[in-house]
Parts: sequence; C-alpha cells; structure tokens
Amino acid sequence: MDASEALAQVATEVRGCTLCKLHATANKGVPGEGPDTAKIMFIGEAPGFNEDRQGRPFVGAAGQFLEELLALAGLRRQDVFITNVVKHRPPNNRDPEPDEIAACALFLERQIAAINPPVIVTLGRFSMARWFPNERITRIHGQPKRVGSRLIVPMMHPAAALHQPQNRTLIEDDFRRLPEFLAQAERQASEPAAEEPRRDEPPAEQLSMF
Repeated sequence: MDASEALAQVATEVRGCTLCKLHATANKGVPGEGPDTAKIMFIGEAPGFNEDRQGRPFVGAAGQFLEELLALAGLRRQDVFITNVVKHRPPNNRDPEPDEIAACALFLERQIAAINPPVIVTLGRFSMARWFPNERITRIHGQPKRVGSRLIVPMMHPAAALHQPQNRTLIEDDFRRLPEFLAQAERQASEPAAEEPRRDEPPAEQLSMF
C-alpha cells in the first residue's frame, strides 16, 4: 500500500470511527488533509465548530490565521499536511481526554508513517505532549528537537494568539523560521539519530495550557 492509499484508508476509518465517545456528539470525523509528499506536518489539538461541520481541519478563525502564518514561511496550505491529535470534536470545544487521545493515537501514527515528513510541527500542548512530556509551550516554543529521522518543532496553537494577542508575535516569529528548520532536518537526515519516545509517556492533561 502506498502513502496515498494508506492516508485514504485512515480517512475512511476516521469518518466511521466509534472507538471513543466523541463520535456520539460530533457531526463529522476530521481525518486531516494534505499531500502524501508533504515535508512538513502540522498536528493540532481537535476539531472545532467549523471543522466539525465541514469535516476539514483548521477552517475556522484559527485556520485562517494558520494560512497567514504559512505565508510568512513561504508556504501554502496545499504544501503541508494538517491534522489533529483527536479526530472528532469534543463537546463545547473542551480539552480532549486521555482515553480519547489514546483512541485516536493509532490513526495519527499511521498518518506520520505514511507521510514520513522531515519536520513535524506540534500546535499547542496536546500534540506537544508526545515528544515533550511535562514541558510548557511558553518555555520551549520554536525550539526544535531531533527525534528519529525528523525534527519536531513545538509551537503555540494559532488560537492562543487569537485569544491572547501578546502571543501573536511569538508564533509569527516561529513560523518565519520554518524554512530554516526544514533545511536543518534535511541536512541531518543521514546522520545517526535519537530513538523515538516511549509510548508510556505521561498523559497530556498533566501539562499547562500554554
């Protein structure tokens, strides 16, 4: 099965998924979207109101801001793959719970494996938790870490800048460095690498919000 087929299969499974309670209150599963050749993968938290209606990630206000941020890096939405840790909208946009994150974990792992991007950008604390357990996004945003064959770049969620304007400059500056991060990842691709994180890392709810 090639990457395109693998992503299509994940998308089909997500849309029919009943592995956790979120499917009962959501309208649509939101698998994610983007080319299977994407060099940068963005992982957010969970679908919101607009995403739940359209079945697409980052189409609300945060999504509009994300497209502006991508432009700062010389990128377009269609150049990157965008998804979330959780594939159905939590009621009232509450935080996803550990069992919900666990239920969606295999979908995310299969997407990462299919695309195999040199750079993964985590947007917010829940996606950050897989690679940076017990860290604070305000402390480590924009500081990449090499894991395996790729570079993991923790960044604030675009919604954080919309809700807290003082964060806007920080996230804009981080996005401007994306070409630098990608070049770094590609240079390091053939060098000895660190191991992937253990699967029994502390759950995301132990982290602070931003």
